[in-house]
Amino acid sequence: MSKYIDTNPEAGKEFYQNFHDKGKIVMLNLLKFRTTADYTNFEELKPTREISGEEAYQLYMDYTLPELEKAGSRIIYYGQSKSFLIGPDPEKWDAVLLVEHESVLKFMEFAQNKDYLKNAGHRTAALEDSRLLPSAEIKNYT
Repeated sequence: MSKYIDTNPEAGKEFYQNFHDKGKIVMLNLLKFRTTADYTNFEELKPTREISGEEAYQLYMDYTLPELEKAGSRIIYYGQSKSFLIGPDPEKWDAVLLVEHESVLKFMEFAQNKDYLKNAGHRTAALEDSRLLPSAEIKNYT
């Protein structure tokens, strides 16, 4: 089974083409944490003691939240998860995160922000696998 941690240029291009004119977007993050965070390529971020992937992700969130807020984005929901009610049995996720961004442009500015990027290694160290699914509202039912 393939693991997915980072985006690739083709997916980024398709994301921009599909959502650049849609207004607000919501990103669905499915997260599977490593048992022990792997800071192999991020020695400068490595904590003084061994930590779990979930703890590393919390460090990532602590550093990321101020940058999200500066970009006009917000966390809609962050919660624990396990197995699908409807979906493939082998897929299990530790957490679900929903983040709303004002626009694709605002998201891209955030994702390229140097203050965000200098701590993004905590995310990589934390995750065994992930999914990131952008969406734009079809109709407001509220």
